[in-house]
Amino acid sequence: MGLLVEGQWQANEIIATNGHFKRKSSGFRHWITADGSSDFKAEPNRYHLYISLACPWASRTLIFRKLKKLEDIISLSVVDPLMLENGWTFSENVDCIPDSVNSKTYLHEIYSLADPHYTGRVTVPVLWDKKTYTIVNNESADIIRIFNSEFSAFAEETPDYYPDTLRKDIDKMNDFVYANINNGVYKCGFATTQSAYDAAYDELFSALEFLENHLSKQTYLVGNQITEADWRLFTTLIRFDAVYYSLYKCNKERLSDYEFLHEYLLRLFEVPGIADTVNMDHIKRHYYMSQTQLNPNRIVPKGPETI
Repeated sequence: MGLLVEGQWQANEIIATNGHFKRKSSGFRHWITADGSSDFKAEPNRYHLYISLACPWASRTLIFRKLKKLEDIISLSVVDPLMLENGWTFSENVDCIPDSVNSKTYLHEIYSLADPHYTGRVTVPVLWDKKTYTIVNNESADIIRIFNSEFSAFAEETPDYYPDTLRKDIDKMNDFVYANINNGVYKCGFATTQSAYDAAYDELFSALEFLENHLSKQTYLVGNQITEADWRLFTTLIRFDAVYYSLYKCNKERLSDYEFLHEYLLRLFEVPGIADTVNMDHIKRHYYMSQTQLNPNRIVPKGPETI
């Protein structure tokens, strides 16, 4: 078995167990530390982030790079939104940023540089170490925490999105949101039996209704401040009406039909810098043109016109 590229990520991401979608684990889980206690020390201009503007997981890392003022500390490449026969591709198309570090054409080549024997999934985000010439981490949950805590010496003071006093509650909320919403939309979209789809659909909308009630009583998910949990949810919500409602058959309600969830989404979108991380053109072109088993004619819808 070789590298899993192109639409193979769809076929191989789905482990068919009675038609249920199951996401595989990330393959690189090293940590960057401010004090150098790991093999990877936090240093300016040492690390490079590979992302897709279309991918909700990768977009989390872009958000934290923005919020933590790391744009001059950690360099960036943005792949083309179309993921075809060669997988994620570097191009000079609109809003793409080529690979300035390794001068590669395809993301799978970056994985091969890190490990010539690698046979796993080729996914974004990827955090690359220019010094040791390898992938540090390709798990978005890890990367956002690395960005949140380990580069403070090189950037201006910013909020802590994973404060000690709220960590237990943040972790609990993350687990709920991941299982039922972040991954829940994919469990709907890639279900291969009616019963698997029905179960995922019910779990998704039960979770959204729970959060609608939760946000009717408080401004953010945990405590009275924006935390990591909010940004992890945001990247799914911002794609909901444009993609998941129609393409993934998550069509009981639009996100905009929820009073408090929609107001919450707009509050987060209006945080300075966040709108710059949302590229609806890349999002729609990726989902509707790359996932041909769901949309074989690759027709991209014109709407919705607002979030």
